[in-house]
Amino acid sequence: MFDDTKPVSDLIRRRREWIFLLMAGIFLGSLAMLNILGVSRFIDLSDFFGFDSESSIRFVIAVGVLPYPITFLCTDLISELYGKKRASMVVWIGLILNIWVLFIMWLGGWMHPPAELLADQSLPVTVENGAAVIPHDYAFYHMRKLTFGATLSSMIAYLCAQFVDVHVFHLIKKKTKGKMLWLRNNGSTLTSQLVDSVAVILITHFYAHALPIDPADDLVIVLWSFILSSYLFKFCFALFDTIPIYILVPYLRRYLQIEDELRF
Repeated sequence: MFDDTKPVSDLIRRRREWIFLLMAGIFLGSLAMLNILGVSRFIDLSDFFGFDSESSIRFVIAVGVLPYPITFLCTDLISELYGKKRASMVVWIGLILNIWVLFIMWLGGWMHPPAELLADQSLPVTVENGAAVIPHDYAFYHMRKLTFGATLSSMIAYLCAQFVDVHVFHLIKKKTKGKMLWLRNNGSTLTSQLVDSVAVILITHFYAHALPIDPADDLVIVLWSFILSSYLFKFCFALFDTIPIYILVPYLRRYLQIEDELRF
């Protein structure tokens, strides 16, 4: 990583600040988006991956998973270029961002609470002529409920996964003496995403009760389907992001004038 104490030109210093802010911004923006979208919609990709339509095992991912792989690409780039402390700092800021998202969603409901609530789901309804009518702010309260469940359940998984990613990345880098970038990139990401997939699915179900599971289905099979679907999706992107890692790291080292030699 570069040495902040070494004199560099103002141009290079600005470049380093801009690149760091860009990667941190993409990381934090993706994190906020995935927590708000969360489990608001599930995408069934079973047919695309060749699963039998009659099979009890389905390939289903939450829409919030879609921007998730990019967060690991960002932390790996920050780890490689700026070091472990900077990467860990971004992870902690991500936790604060999670809390901020929860606060805003809570505040939006607290400032103008609905007159009546559905007893089973805590979602607002109004009554006209003796019949329940869904009001215009139903969408907000529905997203608020899902965001609370998804964000609270993912915070533990997020911390575990991101810190595992940063620590495994630097452990492999130390063991390989800076060689084999592909190994530390894939090893750290695949390990941390397995931790995340298992934790977030189990916590989302048992704590937030936010997974669309039919009571008639075998719970163990369904949960494993969700875990494997989420992990396989992240696994494929983790392998794919080796390409941008190998392209971006040498380029950014030259662009930012980071002297450490990149060794494969």
